[in-house]
Amino acid sequence: MRHDLATHVLRIAAIGTALFGLALMLAPHTQIKPAALAFVDIAFLPFDGAQDVDHEVTQLMLAISGGVLIGLAVAVWQVTTLIYPQDPALARRILLPTLLAWYVPDSLGSVLSGAPFNVVMNTGFLALFLIPLLLARTAPSGDHQIRTE
Repeated sequence: MRHDLATHVLRIAAIGTALFGLALMLAPHTQIKPAALAFVDIAFLPFDGAQDVDHEVTQLMLAISGGVLIGLAVAVWQVTTLIYPQDPALARRILLPTLLAWYVPDSLGSVLSGAPFNVVMNTGFLALFLIPLLLARTAPSGDHQIRTE
C-alpha cells in the first residue's frame, strides 16, 4: 500500500471512529436512538430487541465510551498527521500498542458482559487501522527520494 493511501485511510478511520464515538454519546438523547438500540442488540445477539439505552447507568457508560473513542480518534489523527508522514515506523510503534490497549480490554469486557459479538465489531474497527499501518511501505515511493541529475 502506498504511504499516501495508508495516511488517507488512517485519517478516514480516525474520522469514522470519532463520529461513532459522538453517536454513542448522543444516541440516547437524540433521534439516532434506534441506531444505538440496534448496535447494542447486535452486540448481545440474538437480535431480539431486548436491550435498551434508557437507564442512566447505560447512558453514562455510552458517554464515557463515546468520549474514549473520540480521544482515541484524535490521537490517531494527530500521530497520522504529525508523525506518520516523516517517520512511519515511529508512528506504528506508537499506534499499534495504543490500538491494542483499546481492543483487548474492550473485547474481553464485551465477552465478560455477555456481548461476544462486539469482539467481531471491534475487530472490524481494529482492521481499519491495522491494515494501513501494517501494509504501508516504510519508505513511501516518490517521497524522501534523493534526485540526481
